[in-house]
Amino acid sequence: MNDRFDIVEGDVSIRNGHIAAIGSSPPGDHAHTIDARGGFVLPGLIQTHIHLCQTLFRGYADDRPLMDWLRQRVWPMEAAHTPSTLRAAARLATTELLTTGTTAALTMETVHDTDAVFEAVEESGLRAVIGKCMMDSSREAPQRLQEQTRASIDESLSLRKRWHGAANGRIHTAFAPRFAVSCSRELLETVASLSLDQHALVHTHASESREEIAIVRQLSGGMNNLEYLAHLRLASPRLCVAHCVWADDAEQSLLAEHQVKVMHCPGSNLKLGSGIAPVVEMRKKGIIVSLGADGAACNNRLDMFEEMRLAAVLQAIRHQPGVLPARDVLWMATRAGAQTLGLEHEVGSIEVGKRADVIVVDRERTHQTPGPDPYSTLVYAARGTDVTTTIVDGELLVENGKPLRVDPGQVIAEARQAARGLVLRARLA
Repeated sequence: MNDRFDIVEGDVSIRNGHIAAIGSSPPGDHAHTIDARGGFVLPGLIQTHIHLCQTLFRGYADDRPLMDWLRQRVWPMEAAHTPSTLRAAARLATTELLTTGTTAALTMETVHDTDAVFEAVEESGLRAVIGKCMMDSSREAPQRLQEQTRASIDESLSLRKRWHGAANGRIHTAFAPRFAVSCSRELLETVASLSLDQHALVHTHASESREEIAIVRQLSGGMNNLEYLAHLRLASPRLCVAHCVWADDAEQSLLAEHQVKVMHCPGSNLKLGSGIAPVVEMRKKGIIVSLGADGAACNNRLDMFEEMRLAAVLQAIRHQPGVLPARDVLWMATRAGAQTLGLEHEVGSIEVGKRADVIVVDRERTHQTPGPDPYSTLVYAARGTDVTTTIVDGELLVENGKPLRVDPGQVIAEARQAARGLVLRARLA
């Protein structure tokens, strides 16, 4: 996945966490050799919008439109989280991500106890940019999610001081105001200023549903979501906006002008009935569009291969087959993801000198056969369960499809027990 889209048959040599050589017969001895003959060796997939904390909500928040989904399920369950349940959710999510080929993620957590998520991610080996959810203006949310403006900002800054650059640079932080509906003007303006001063990413949602857009128009005096964010000086190359399903032509031009990054979540948008984002139009305007599964509460799966397939076929429905070809979709899942995270010089392609975030996809599967074109096979035929090897920062984390840092059976048992207690505390209607 380099700039020339080279397809190379040969070996990848990894030394000291970086890619040292590509091609046949790498020089010198190696401590470990992975036999990937016949398989696809790829840069790890990068998910740019996810909520690790919502993984325990899987199956508890189905068949509801966005705002009901939030009010009736997600907010009550987030409020019921404890450090131990947040840890269980993050452990479950990171295990699923790594075993299905995702090596890096941009994730928005809940309002409280975010250190537990940072700790779980650090232990997992996943590369991540993590933000504490910020929401200081939502009277419909449970009391535990209703923050004071200054306290929300101070806690986000404290987390940044403790965690930014942790785990040998594998973990970074972002400011994560949930969306304009639940954030005051003061909070958003302060985040805009902090982002500029600290060169920090801002991770938020916008234009996901028509109901959300109507609420933002009311509170902003008639502006659309993205116009409002730009009005508050949030629009910049550091702004990462999930969804943009209903971004019109003027808003798309605004995104392009300010080099705002868009994170497309086709599976979530379909399941919540939100719509199909204008990905082709945004890409034509030069907007960087990457991919994410969103949370398990609104997608149920965290499999990037499914998101790639959906991204391609949904644009075929909107326009015609081929408007978003498989090669471009794989670019979105790798290179565009790295650009969104601000890590394009470190990850997102297999090139000498880059950090060794690498996966191997087994091709000896009936559903991939005969597989004449690698891009077509990976986007339209492959599945997350075809991933046999996952390496992050040069460390082997998944081998023969099995995670090495954790016992998956223990992770599953812990998650089920944590979910039972969480649901009881949430008192779902």
